[in-house]
Amino acid sequence: MSTLTHTLVQISDTHIVGEGGLLHDKVDTTANLLAAFRAVEELGTAKAVVLTGDLADTADTSAYKRLRGHVDEFSERTGLPVLYMMGNHDERAAFRAGLLDAEGTEPYDYSRIIDGLRVIVMDSTVPGHHYGELTPEQLAWLKEELATPAPAGTVFALHHPPMPSPLPIMAEVGFHEPEKLADVLRGSDVKIVLSGHAHHAAAGALAGIPVWISGANAYTQDVLVGPDRIRGIVGAACTRVDVYDDTATAISVPVGASETVYEGAISEMLAAAAEYSH
Repeated sequence: MSTLTHTLVQISDTHIVGEGGLLHDKVDTTANLLAAFRAVEELGTAKAVVLTGDLADTADTSAYKRLRGHVDEFSERTGLPVLYMMGNHDERAAFRAGLLDAEGTEPYDYSRIIDGLRVIVMDSTVPGHHYGELTPEQLAWLKEELATPAPAGTVFALHHPPMPSPLPIMAEVGFHEPEKLADVLRGSDVKIVLSGHAHHAAAGALAGIPVWISGANAYTQDVLVGPDRIRGIVGAACTRVDVYDDTATAISVPVGASETVYEGAISEMLAAAAEYSH
């Protein structure tokens, strides 16, 4: 039987805007982020939160600082680390200045060990474009990083999904040359690949490793719209990621107000089920 070792929460595509603003004049993305944070606190067992790109909608410094303020409050309250990642709506210099008090325009790649679990975060953005890729230098760094297994395995995260999407527009702004990434990941201790970008949840595989696209925290893309259309609809999500000793799973979680159908103690539910079975 698989043994659970770590739970992470992935929050993707927050698209935070300036103070008092609404995304597309409709969505309060800050409210969505805070709702996701409340859900993480209610869960109570997460080891970390991973923010997988498109953190600010227009790479505005004030939006990054606004995001950072909420993240810092959350981290101080819960003690949980929050890992930042670049997305195509982000801009490296503004991202570093607003979130990290740092300078630079190089890719933002790093590795973090969390209770024996390695989380590798990579910057798949291409400045001035919306598609994604990893350079030969980045792939070489990743290969070297993965050469030594981590005690509890590795979660690999990047913004652009290295898998297809049913949305035609994603073919134009998707991840280039996923086969090169597959060559690096194959045979490694990576248990799951986390991504965002598409604004819809989806699952696939690369080099035999599960690949997950998290639903967006800002809004959702309608994947049943006609092939010549694109439609964003109200709906926020985050992802619960459970890492086991021998596998990993990802579960899409709706974010925001919803009506409870039922709620009770697990012991009461099991007792009722046992009585019904007789």
